[in-house]
Amino acid sequence: MSQFNELNNTSSLLPYTPEEQYLFDLYETVKRYEKDAARAISRKAQARISAAHEKYEEEMRQQGATIGRDEENDEEQDFDMESKNENAMEDEMGTDTVRSSTSVVKQKGRKRKREKVEGSDGEPNSSESLEDDSDREDEEKQREKDENAKARRERKIARLREETDRARQKAMLEEEEARKEEELRRKLLGPDGDGNGDDNQMDDMYDNEKQTMEDIVKSVSIRKRPTDSGDNGRNQGPSLIDNLDVSTPPHDFSKKLGMNRASITGRVLFPESGPATDGWCPPVNASFSEEGCLELSLPDFDSSLVDMGQGNNTLGIRFSAPQESKRFSINIAAPDHQNYHSVLFHFNPRQHQRGGQLVINDKKEGTWGQGINIPLSTLPLMFGQKACTLIFQINRDGFDVFIEGKHCARLEHRSPLPSKKCSLQLQFPSTDDYNNPENWIVYKVWWGHKEIMGKGDLSVVAGVNTFDALHPRKLFVSGLAKIFTEQEVDLRRAELERAFKKYGGAQGAVVVVPTNSTFAFVELETDRQASQALTEMAGRYTLSRARRSKHEALLEKRAMAEFSVSDGSNIKGSTDWD
Repeated sequence: MSQFNELNNTSSLLPYTPEEQYLFDLYETVKRYEKDAARAISRKAQARISAAHEKYEEEMRQQGATIGRDEENDEEQDFDMESKNENAMEDEMGTDTVRSSTSVVKQKGRKRKREKVEGSDGEPNSSESLEDDSDREDEEKQREKDENAKARRERKIARLREETDRARQKAMLEEEEARKEEELRRKLLGPDGDGNGDDNQMDDMYDNEKQTMEDIVKSVSIRKRPTDSGDNGRNQGPSLIDNLDVSTPPHDFSKKLGMNRASITGRVLFPESGPATDGWCPPVNASFSEEGCLELSLPDFDSSLVDMGQGNNTLGIRFSAPQESKRFSINIAAPDHQNYHSVLFHFNPRQHQRGGQLVINDKKEGTWGQGINIPLSTLPLMFGQKACTLIFQINRDGFDVFIEGKHCARLEHRSPLPSKKCSLQLQFPSTDDYNNPENWIVYKVWWGHKEIMGKGDLSVVAGVNTFDALHPRKLFVSGLAKIFTEQEVDLRRAELERAFKKYGGAQGAVVVVPTNSTFAFVELETDRQASQALTEMAGRYTLSRARRSKHEALLEKRAMAEFSVSDGSNIKGSTDWD
């Protein structure tokens, strides 16, 4: 309750009604009950965990005792099995071995009898001889146990040696196969081979951009041209020098685009002279978007020629965005942009926002329009690459976006292009709207004419055929203080509902307040009331007409079609009557 009082004292809101105050108190009560319930659930969970831990320890103790008994039984069974095996082996032995063992046993028996007789004839150590016999029997049993244990260890060692030998043989076979493959590869790539591996060898060398053209030519194995007296070149393969195609340096466009040098179709705007190896990057300590930004003029732009596919209509940018970069942006504006307060086209990749997305948008008098958001996962990679080529092409429908030759998006014209021949303005800002620094490198910028690149089926291109009309009853409220918590969202919603209550009819105004934002949407009952609120509330809030989303346009179109079918007449949609 104290938090709401503090917000009420520090805010410029109107006094709360009893119903609103009751709702705030109820909200606090519910939050307190939820915390108590969470603590009770936590204590109950801890008790369950403790009981489960004690049960687990008891099971482990019982399991340890069981394992000890099982080991003793296993040793006894192993001893019995080995005794049986030894008896079986003795049965399978030859007759001579059996006879010799029998004679030995008989001799031992006679010796024992003589000892007994001698003891009965008055030898004083007869009892000691009996004890010695029992000791010898115990020693023989112990010796047998030791021999059995030794035999078991020897068998285990033999098994381990066999497994080790098998693993060593497998490794030797794999090494031999790898050696054979390496010999075959060298044979195919050598000067006496059939030349099938030359292209792969060049590709491997081209991946290393630090290697110069001279090093590549020296390192490639080229066969000598046969003489006319030989096979007349019938088996001669294509020349490696003729097919040599070094990868494009990061600061240059591909030769296929024809954007590296000045020509009758266009010219390089940046850099004006000298190599483009250094490029331009935003200052690290920039405090606002215009500080240290790169601004270029796009000369000789004529919208009448662009509508016919002629004149300067294509902008090429060669850039690099490091992997740690969060975002960068590009603006194209008309000459009267008023410090980029109005922007015709805005290009803004954001690597970490909502899983990564590309935002293209426009700005009118300081207010951003409804952006088109495209997941970066559906586009060619722009972050973490050595270099990337970006092309914007202006046509009569809008701004087409091509990334590495792929048609990725289109922003249809939301503001009319300049009617007269002029120079458009290109800006590479140093920071975003919240003064967060941007991180990327611009190597080269080209401006000129190219044939229309967006051809064929464009239905799958993001932004094509989007509905761009203004919403008749919805207002866009901008310039508000940024909010973060749900309580602040509730307070702002209540404030706007009270402020626009008289324009919302019987049900009141419908307010949408996004979290972590500086704007809101207010939908009123009729377009007449929206126009009245736009005039009367302009001194208190920054207001403008909100754009109708594509979903809203489709719903309205479907509703009008159903109404036309049910009414049996052709009725055109109009926003003049509500």
